[in-house]
Formats: sequence, structure tokens, C-alpha cells
Amino acid sequence: MEAFGPGTCGGGGETPGTEGRPAPEARVHFRVTRFIMEAGVKLGMQSIPIATACTIYHKFFCEINLDAYDPYLVAMSSLYLAGKVEEQHLRTRDIINVSNRYFHPGGEPLELDSRFWELRDSIVQCELLVLRVLRFQVSFQHPHKYLLHYLISLKNWLNRYSWQRTPVSVTAWALLRDSYHGGLCLRFRAQHIAVAVLHLALQAYGVEVPAEAEAEKPWWQVFSEDLTKPIIDNIVSDLIQIYTMDTEIP
Repeated sequence: MEAFGPGTCGGGGETPGTEGRPAPEARVHFRVTRFIMEAGVKLGMQSIPIATACTIYHKFFCEINLDAYDPYLVAMSSLYLAGKVEEQHLRTRDIINVSNRYFHPGGEPLELDSRFWELRDSIVQCELLVLRVLRFQVSFQHPHKYLLHYLISLKNWLNRYSWQRTPVSVTAWALLRDSYHGGLCLRFRAQHIAVAVLHLALQAYGVEVPAEAEAEKPWWQVFSEDLTKPIIDNIVSDLIQIYTMDTEIP
């Protein structure tokens, strides 16, 4: 069981491979976190539990070599554990059925036979492994509450017409959700991610914050005093890398 070094922490995130392409590990993690998100939605999970499941998954493979365990089994256990952490409990049977339908869209639900019980036991045992590897530290501070606060504040700054004619809020939430395909949640502070996705959403629609040119400091530093432009640029760059993978991975 080989542990990754600090340089690859974040699940192999956006480490470039040959010719500037994402590393193979990053592409695997992208696929698996996409499974976590889609399965989470089908299981009726809210955004915070899904984010916690993705973070548990990324943090686990920050510590453990990707070849050591089946990433999809870790993903199912991450969903199960996240449901407990965020008090939105899931049944292992539901996780198994949703996962089976994800991998076999036209197939029948699994029978309650030996195969089913072996898979259930694997999920439970893997959950215990994840807890030990993460030293039972599975509560995380997510950017969601910060983004909500920042959006409300920004809405009051902008004129009503600018806010209503551009889907800045919807775009910012979508960017935040998609950021969990990579390891941003482990490499950057929650407040910084919230500001960065809002900054990118404003840029995407060409919306300017009123009186920014005359202000003593940029609007994003009002929200987070220790935030710098290079940090925003790094987060945005990682997000763009994620969307690049999205266009390349079927």
C-alpha cells in the first residue's frame, strides 16, 4: 500500500501528463467523481452530502495509491459514509441498486443472492478502511455557505437589471459543483473557491462590479482578505482543466 507524496495530494487532481494532458490518475478520478455525483442525485442526496462524498474519495486517494483498491468501490463507500456524516443516511441496498443501474443501464436489479451480500460486505468493510486511512477526519468545510453569502451580497451591489439578465448565480453554483471532479476541495480554502467560481461566473458574462475601479481594494478581497489574484488564477486554471477533461472523456 503505497502512499502518494504531497505533490499529488488532491487525488492526482490536475497534474499534467505527457504533452500537457491530464495525468491518467486525474482522468480516472474525473470518471469516478462523475459517478458519485450522478449516483448521489439518483439517491436523492443534497449538494453538501455529495460534496462530502467527493471530498472523502479525493482525500482517500491522496493517501493511497490508485492501484491498491477499486476506485468505484471506494466511491460507493464514500457515498455511504457521507450520508452518515451529513445525517442523510442511505441504505447499502439502494447504493448497490443505483450503482448497478449506472453500470448496466438496461439490466435488472441485483437479486438478494450471494453476489449481492458480498458486495454489501465489501462496501461496509471499505467504509471502515476509509475511516482508518483518513484517521476518522471526515467532516469538511465546504464553499457552499460562503458562496451563498457572497451571492446575496453581490446581488445587493449590482443593479437589478444586470442581475436578472445574466445567470451569474446559476453558473457559479454549477462551477462549484463541477470543481469536485478534481482535487480543488483539498488544495484550496473553501472561501477562496467560493470567490473564484463567482469571479469566473462574472467574467463569463462580462458583468462588472459597480465602482470597482474607484475602490481601495478589489471586491473579491472584501469577501476574503487573504485572497490574492494568483490564487484565483490557479483555481480558475484547475477548473478549466476539469472542463477540458470533460470534453475528452466519454
